[in-house]
Amino acid sequence: MNKNFIISGSGGQGVISIGGILANIFMLNDFFVSFCSCYGAEMRGGAVNCEINMSDEELFCIENEEVDYVVALNQTSFDKFISRVRENGTIIVNSSLAKINKTRDNIKYIFAPLTDIAVKLGNIKMTNSVALGVLAGLLGNFNVEKVKMAYENVLKNKKELVKKNIDAYLLGYNYIQEG
Repeated sequence: MNKNFIISGSGGQGVISIGGILANIFMLNDFFVSFCSCYGAEMRGGAVNCEINMSDEELFCIENEEVDYVVALNQTSFDKFISRVRENGTIIVNSSLAKINKTRDNIKYIFAPLTDIAVKLGNIKMTNSVALGVLAGLLGNFNVEKVKMAYENVLKNKKELVKKNIDAYLLGYNYIQEG
């Protein structure tokens, strides 16, 4: 099994953090993983994305022309990466910040109000964890203890945020499970 992912948004949305957490989740589940981040010098507010590849066999390629999943946290990300979703792949779109626009008929769209869900939780900064939960809901259930370990690995200096992020992750996961 080999799956490829792009997570994209603006600087300050936690794109790189959530990509690192996803990569950690895969590693904790004994997959081979590659992780590559891309961001401009302006960081906060500028375009940011990361690519994650996971496989049950060794990986030799970091970047792929087409990917299985794109998580677009804003309109710019949707517009930029919609063309990279492979046929029958999936794009998760933050409908709080991007218009619902199906420009291709050979992929699956998940429009979810990620930012609105995070705001209801009480912290807009949890949008990225809601998005990860939505993605996890599509991929299948990850062991929550391993998800918690992945958050702890990435948020080493912010241990107090782990529980809040897990709560946001579970809201996203349940959003998909409940249809």
